[in-house]
Amino acid sequence: MHLSQVDLNLFVVLEAIYREGNITRAGHQLNLTQPAISHALKRLRDLLQDPLFVRQGAHMMPTAFTQNMIDQVRQALQILEVNLVQTYNFVPEHSRRNFHLSLWEYLETLILPSLLGRLAHAAPGMSITTSRVKRRDLETELASGSVDLAIEIPMTTSDRIRQKWLWKEPYVVIARQGHPAIADKLDLETYLEQRHIQVSSRRLGPTLIDVELSRRGLRRLVVLRSQHTFSACMVVSKTDLLLTLPERHAQLLHPALRNRVHRFPLPAPRLEAALYWHESVENDPANRWLREEIEKILAPVPGARRKVSNERRRSSQVASSLIPQPLIPQPLKEGQARSSTSHPRRDGAGGRRNYKRSGAARARAE
Repeated sequence: MHLSQVDLNLFVVLEAIYREGNITRAGHQLNLTQPAISHALKRLRDLLQDPLFVRQGAHMMPTAFTQNMIDQVRQALQILEVNLVQTYNFVPEHSRRNFHLSLWEYLETLILPSLLGRLAHAAPGMSITTSRVKRRDLETELASGSVDLAIEIPMTTSDRIRQKWLWKEPYVVIARQGHPAIADKLDLETYLEQRHIQVSSRRLGPTLIDVELSRRGLRRLVVLRSQHTFSACMVVSKTDLLLTLPERHAQLLHPALRNRVHRFPLPAPRLEAALYWHESVENDPANRWLREEIEKILAPVPGARRKVSNERRRSSQVASSLIPQPLIPQPLKEGQARSSTSHPRRDGAGGRRNYKRSGAARARAE
């Protein structure tokens, strides 16, 4: 017998008759008529090939078969009821759910310490599993329930995937203490003359930094492509290689290795990320609660917007002094740099290809 062939409501009737010892009273408890209870009992008898109850006067006495299974039936019904109650009346303190999150390395470093600290107090029974799901598989994994939430770069998805923009932050450059080519500030010319480390989970393909440089007709020399940022930072501390990474990631790794942090010598790009989940868990209280906790962790620090604005203005001034003006000057929007006409590391094509967020986004946060 397969469970798909069984109407679980029949076991609710069985338990009610066992508890009340009477078909009429069982009907009152379940808000069903006596004929409906009798019909359900007949179906269950036919299914299980046992009388289940024997009438003795006004009472329905359980058979040995019923006596042997009633405890398991009650336990199963209780588990279902508890889970239904927890689903619609979610209490973090009582939750025992495990959530599977798709995160890349930097986000684990940024989110997990604060998230696990929050769970220890607000939801001590809840647990987290993380992995990195390939972007092409992410929608399938969310739809199947294998992944509950994902944080990824902005990308195109179907209408079944919900998303919420989380944050963006600038890139910075780290170099070792006493780097012979960097006295104080790092300018664009010096940046392009140095050798660099790329960090990417992919074996091939440009990062967002390389896409942005190519768009401007510039390029850098990459001599190491690494999977992990921490190991790349260790290489930086022992060599003259430079590493470009998100600002907060650099701040997290800086105390351990004492590398110097410099502003990226162009006003762009910025790392952006969004939170993704499937429409089937849109109204799930537990999933919604976890989404809100993640949003709190990534909420902008008070005063950060002013700091970023000042850095953007200074960076624009540096970039403008290093990149020649176009032949026909045009007004610039904030954060938009002019195309250069010459540079020591300039691509032959001139770098004048259209740059769309969706295209560059594929190279982000690898």
